[in-house]
Amino acid sequence: MKIFSWITKDTNIDFLKPRKATYLFSACLVLASIWLMLFHGFNYGIDFSGGVLMEIKSENKINVEEIRQKLSVLNLDELTLQSLGEEGNELMIRTQADNANEESQRIAIVKIKEILGDGYEYRRVESVGPQVGDELKRAGVVSSIIAILAICAYVWFRFEWQFALGALLGLFHDIIVTVGCLSLFDFDISLTTVAAILTLAGYSINDTVVNYDRIRENLRKFKKMSQYDLINKSINDIFSRTILTGLTTLCAAVALFIFGGDALKSFSFVILFGVIIGTYSSIYISCVFLNVFDLRKTQEKRAEDVNPFGNV
Repeated sequence: MKIFSWITKDTNIDFLKPRKATYLFSACLVLASIWLMLFHGFNYGIDFSGGVLMEIKSENKINVEEIRQKLSVLNLDELTLQSLGEEGNELMIRTQADNANEESQRIAIVKIKEILGDGYEYRRVESVGPQVGDELKRAGVVSSIIAILAICAYVWFRFEWQFALGALLGLFHDIIVTVGCLSLFDFDISLTTVAAILTLAGYSINDTVVNYDRIRENLRKFKKMSQYDLINKSINDIFSRTILTGLTTLCAAVALFIFGGDALKSFSFVILFGVIIGTYSSIYISCVFLNVFDLRKTQEKRAEDVNPFGNV
């Protein structure tokens, strides 16, 4: 397609030139994200916080205040009503239901349905006990840490330590900034969100590995080229691949975010934002960071370790 013809052309962009500005920009993003996580906190979904979540739909527009007044007689704990959809005929009801046990939550669901009466379609009804919510939260944290450590181990053994360090910086940058955005926009943190974050981690590392492979290939091919020019050339060599891959994934993520419904809002946001921040970090953090080191010296040292007697 002609609209993408500019992407497939050979580029000659100096990606390393604005590296100080991008370092500062990324540092600000990370610090702001950490501040949000510590002081703003997260909006935990039913999976982690426990409670009752119901999504209802009516043929007519729903009066949120009227529903709130009807449900107020139940004295539900932390009752939250949120209008969904553009037409205003969908409503999300969320409550802790005293959070005492699963039986109290089951009773709360029955009473809510009795008060609302007929005329509503119950599109989603979820109930999670407080003990189960705590267990899921711990399991989500542990599984995420194990997965990220496994990725770190792979990268560390796959590349020289300079490459591994750059890849890990990009990975943690993407995860921290994305989680910070989840906190900023109060997206629900659920098991689905955890799955999206791990998907983002895999995408980010994959993009970085492709760039690294080209840099190592060019290190062997262009022995007299300066390291600055070599890193720039390597990024430009596969820049069209990086952009096309990102745009393809972005189109799917945008469609999921718009049409996937509120149940997938957090998941689709992480994928959507993650593709953008992952593409940025693979170039301006993981690759640009390599210019700090003398990569040729490391490569020569590695060659001597493999063949200490040289060419005989």
